[in-house]
Amino acid sequence: MSSSYENSYRSKSIFTTGNIVLLGVGWAVLALLYYLLFSAKVPGPDGIESRAEWYVIGTNIFEALAYLGSSILCLRNWRSPQIVSGRNVWLAIGIGMLSYFLGGIFFGYTEIILKEEPDVSIGDVFFVVTYLFVGAGMILAAAHRRINLEKWQWLIVLAIGVFGSLLAWWISLQQTKPLELLGTILNWFYVVSDVAILIIATTLLLAFWGGRVAQSWRMIAAAAFSLYIADMWFKYATNSIPNYQSGEILEVFWVFSGVLFGMGAVLEYDASLSRSRRERGRKRA
Repeated sequence: MSSSYENSYRSKSIFTTGNIVLLGVGWAVLALLYYLLFSAKVPGPDGIESRAEWYVIGTNIFEALAYLGSSILCLRNWRSPQIVSGRNVWLAIGIGMLSYFLGGIFFGYTEIILKEEPDVSIGDVFFVVTYLFVGAGMILAAAHRRINLEKWQWLIVLAIGVFGSLLAWWISLQQTKPLELLGTILNWFYVVSDVAILIIATTLLLAFWGGRVAQSWRMIAAAAFSLYIADMWFKYATNSIPNYQSGEILEVFWVFSGVLFGMGAVLEYDASLSRSRRERGRKRA
């Protein structure tokens, strides 16, 4: 029994909020350094410049572990009855993060192992699930909290929505590669979803600003912005750069997004537990 207690205590002492946040920050910094130091292309035997395969594998690992860790933290929130924003919010976001992890695995397998770049792959199924569940989770969070923004705050939301929409529309016009019908539908689904999540995240950030869980939703908003940046860059690159090979520096924002979703989850978990302790203390008093 004493051994079990010591193991439990050690587990709790290691996986504290501060340690998890530091781990997330460290993972993001390592990913940034990895992209900066090793993303250069080198000439191959045929004279064509390309990135080393081990580098592309590494970028996939950084991204996959970020979203896997984020899904675990979000699902931990779902299991907690004290969570402030509502358990279903984090269940939906957790499923979305897990789906993105699986989508990335299939995308990496197609690109690295099969050496293919199809317009539509099985990975897209998981990416679509990601957007649907993350969007649903954010909408549930908005429904859980009464949205009552000031006029200037609505103007910020409107400005970000307009800018995000115009940028996505302009990038979509750069499409020169002909797509099949399903590829075209998916293309516009991703564009609309990126902009929608960006708008919802901004609204939630302003709605929760100054509240008990303000820090967590700042992280979620930053995660949505990072996801938008990475997606828009990848869309622009695949449309405008001939024979584009993944691994450019802006793709590190996918890693940032996964890390930030996880940090948002752990900060809300900590805030919810602190609130629960205060309420128990008042009841005893």
